[in-house]
Amino acid sequence: MSRQAEAEIAPSHANPPDQQGFAQGRGEGSLHQSFRSVSIGEGGTFFRRFLAFLGPGYLVAVGYMDPGNWATSLAGGSEFGYTLLFAVLLSSLMAIVLQALCARLAIATGRDLAQACRDAYPKPVSFGLWLLAELAIVATDLAEVIGTAIALKLLFGLPLEWGVVVTALDVFVILWLQSRGFRYVEAFVATMILVIAICFVGQLFLAQPSIAAIAAGFLPSSSIVTDERQLYLALGILGATVMPHNLYLHTGIVQTRAYREDEAGKREAIRFATADSTLALGFALLVNASILILAAAAFHASGHGTVGDLEEAHALLAPLLGAALAPILFAVALLASGLSSTVTATLAGQIVMEGFLRLRISPVLRRLVTRGLAIVPAAGIIIAYGEASAGELLVFSQVVLSMQLPFAVVPLVLMSRDRRKMGAFRAPAWLLAIAVLIATLIVVLNLKLVFDFARLGFGG
Repeated sequence: MSRQAEAEIAPSHANPPDQQGFAQGRGEGSLHQSFRSVSIGEGGTFFRRFLAFLGPGYLVAVGYMDPGNWATSLAGGSEFGYTLLFAVLLSSLMAIVLQALCARLAIATGRDLAQACRDAYPKPVSFGLWLLAELAIVATDLAEVIGTAIALKLLFGLPLEWGVVVTALDVFVILWLQSRGFRYVEAFVATMILVIAICFVGQLFLAQPSIAAIAAGFLPSSSIVTDERQLYLALGILGATVMPHNLYLHTGIVQTRAYREDEAGKREAIRFATADSTLALGFALLVNASILILAAAAFHASGHGTVGDLEEAHALLAPLLGAALAPILFAVALLASGLSSTVTATLAGQIVMEGFLRLRISPVLRRLVTRGLAIVPAAGIIIAYGEASAGELLVFSQVVLSMQLPFAVVPLVLMSRDRRKMGAFRAPAWLLAIAVLIATLIVVLNLKLVFDFARLGFGG
């Protein structure tokens, strides 16, 4: 991009030279069509400037509600009651800390995580991280394909195989939203989240879960680590909540804001962006937990201890809760979940490809390729093993996400603690200490899962 074009995009505030070779990147940011497109309104009040930053956090929060998360939470709640609520809470707290680091890294350096990795590591390492990030996006897409197809079947009777194919058409919805402006993308996702929340409030009202049991479920239990099946589902919840592609996503979309690039402007941007993601993820925690609570109250309490299949859950809700409205709310929320999460996966895929490879291709082609990589295995497995295989495939896709987490989390933490890269915006010591603990816990739990697979051949 020419310097003249960069000047049209970037504000006049100069960005100091980077001390570690991070290219400035202004004007070459990922999602270039939306880069610094949202005005902050410098002359406005504090509250108006804060409102201008609200939005990216809700795109990140969709990771709490994607169809893969439904599968892990339904399986966990039906098998173990409220026990795995602690895994939901812990995953949510991890996500809040990591997304705070994402906002800080992006605003301090002007780079998204993919660009930062490309700048910081040798080409073979960077290429390997790109492949793993793409694998995580395919796993995410796989969950969205299956979940959306199931929702279409539940609501309209469309066969699952055809529903899988129809999901490819979502690319046109996404392109239309992006053509209208990034705020329209955020408004669409926020609306879908509101629909999901309303649907689950209605279902929980019908299920009437035990408040005391919910409170006990948020307390830690040693069985989560010692029981292989619980650990498998807990890691699925972790992968479905934190989601590696969300780390790349947030570092890209926070740069849609045209914040000032002097020190005061960046500090304000970091505060606002962190508040945005924390509020959104806190709200999403309630929605995310409600999926598991519904499964525990409706299925585990009635003796249906192995409900991990979305269609089975849908079929059981009406007789167990005694209301025909319950399965309708379930299906509508599932469709809203699939539609919203597919938007964020598309954006993350664009950020990852542009950031790691400096490759900008047609959004239509990019979306069709990634969606095709998810559709082919999903359709193949459903045809070969039947629709009953879809539920376990959803859970497995989320465990794959969890196992990709270290390869996104570790670089994020290492860069966030590097004063040469972050300068005056280096995270405080207490935040870095928590982040290191989170990264260590993720690595250790995933290593234990791999060991259990090798020792027992355990796959759930």
